Amino acid sequence: MAMRSSLGRVRGLGSAKEGVGHWWMQRLTAVALIPLGLWFAASVIAHAGADHAAATAWLATPCTAIAMILLAVATFYHAALGLQVVIEDYVGGEWLRLALIAAVKLACVALAVAAVFAVLKIAL
Repeated sequence: MAMRSSLGRVRGLGSAKEGVGHWWMQRLTAVALIPLGLWFAASVIAHAGADHAAATAWLATPCTAIAMILLAVATFYHAALGLQVVIEDYVGGEWLRLALIAAVKLACVALAVAAVFAVLKIAL
């Protein structure tokens, strides 16, 4: 049994300040997703019986395309932040943790780029 104080045991484990930016961005994206998610749900309900041409025309309007891009970027960024926290909390092994975080971030970036590309392809 080591005779070390609580402070001595936690030294070298990193600063508590480094997670504040991550925490704020997670909360900021969550707040941004509330109106964007409500807008998206209302829009899908409003266009429930629409055909492909009507849906394409709706997505081609500038305000709708911008809102859809904001929704996609905020969703995938929020997902990456949340999954990073889950991985850091529950995955053991430093190399596995780093590999999973990198894979999640790359997947979220790829999916966000694909979503933005799809919206721009329809809108332009």
